[in-house]
Amino acid sequence: MREIPCLEAMTPLDVLRRDPERARDLARGAANTFGLFSRGLAFVAAPWTDRASRAWLQRSANPYLAEIDAMAKLLGISGVYSLNVCFEWGCTTGVWPSPQGPTMRRVLDWKFPGLGENIVVVRQQGDAGAFLNPTWPGLSGSFQALAPGRFAVAINQAPMRRHRRGAVGDWFTNRLEVHRQSALPPAHLLRQACEGAPNYAAAKAMLCHTPIAVPGIFILAGVNQGEGCVIERSETAFALRQMEDGRICAANHFESMAGAWRARPIDSAGRAACALGLADETSPFAWFRPPIANDNSRLVLEATPATGALALMGTNGSEPVTSIFRVNPQNPGLG
Repeated sequence: MREIPCLEAMTPLDVLRRDPERARDLARGAANTFGLFSRGLAFVAAPWTDRASRAWLQRSANPYLAEIDAMAKLLGISGVYSLNVCFEWGCTTGVWPSPQGPTMRRVLDWKFPGLGENIVVVRQQGDAGAFLNPTWPGLSGSFQALAPGRFAVAINQAPMRRHRRGAVGDWFTNRLEVHRQSALPPAHLLRQACEGAPNYAAAKAMLCHTPIAVPGIFILAGVNQGEGCVIERSETAFALRQMEDGRICAANHFESMAGAWRARPIDSAGRAACALGLADETSPFAWFRPPIANDNSRLVLEATPATGALALMGTNGSEPVTSIFRVNPQNPGLG
């Protein structure tokens, strides 16, 4: 089993300088997702998609563009810009009560091979305080994070907006709509919330009201009992679901946001129903089982903001590929 490294007081660029090979593994994994065909397609398309992605980041005045530019220059490979605006993942995430306060449970599903083995935990610093960012070298955004004493937060991919053009036609239409937007990618907004929001209420306001470039689903857990919510987002609107019956969960479909939407695989409704029915597990990751655990699962997380406790594991499908990384619940720092 590989160990998940913890990197103290670093920016995403610092992380990449320290461990560029993990980022190259991520890029290779993206290219190899669908075998030989995808490798050939990536070789041809990656330079074009990188140029288009960078042009969009520049046109939208993205605050992290200089950081991504430096990453691309350091690695010297195609795909860095594309990976930083990629939204093609699935997730199951929820908030449950515990004696220590609300606890977030999270599974990130992303088809790229090698993701589980290459997770790092980075302690980043913002104006509002430090936060722990389970991530991968080469990425500027955050998909999940724990800000001890403030909140835990994650993003699930939203369902696909329907345009009555079939799954492929809808996908291309939605990609074109992204390039007409000038707001932040959802992963960059999540990072900004971790950097700047001093508490659960401030983070919730940011995630509800800040425009984003594509729809997303934010899940937020606070430090006080009852502080947990799911924020279903379009580019400019939101629907808020608060904790009910002691828990709140989300997969990759909307339950409250108006409009016509196509749920993301694998079995979004089944994963959400399973999460809502989970017992009060005391053993770490005892809840990580099908359909929450599936072929695309790459990261499993438990986080309790009130104590700063964190447990994290990389997977390849339902199989662990790393040992469990833990933060000492008695010490909100890394331990």
